[in-house]
Amino acid sequence: MLKDITEVQHLANFQLFLRFEDGVEGELDISSFISFDGIFEPLKDPIEFAKVTVHPELGTIVWPNGADLDPDVLYSKLTGKPVPTP
Repeated sequence: MLKDITEVQHLANFQLFLRFEDGVEGELDISSFISFDGIFEPLKDPIEFAKVTVHPELGTIVWPNGADLDPDVLYSKLTGKPVPTP
């Protein structure tokens, strides 16, 4: 499936607004499905979390420390559709 993310906005706390290339958009609370350990640990800091951007080549969201999230998982969480299997 792999739908690229075209826009991300930090809203508050761990909530993000996402827009995908097919026009699907909405808000997600990222803290509801990731644990803030390993590469995600620095993102417990709201200031660091707010530095999220869209990676122009990968079409997903990334943070300056290199953390990223699979756009298929984010699309699935937003739409309720299952994550595609290869």
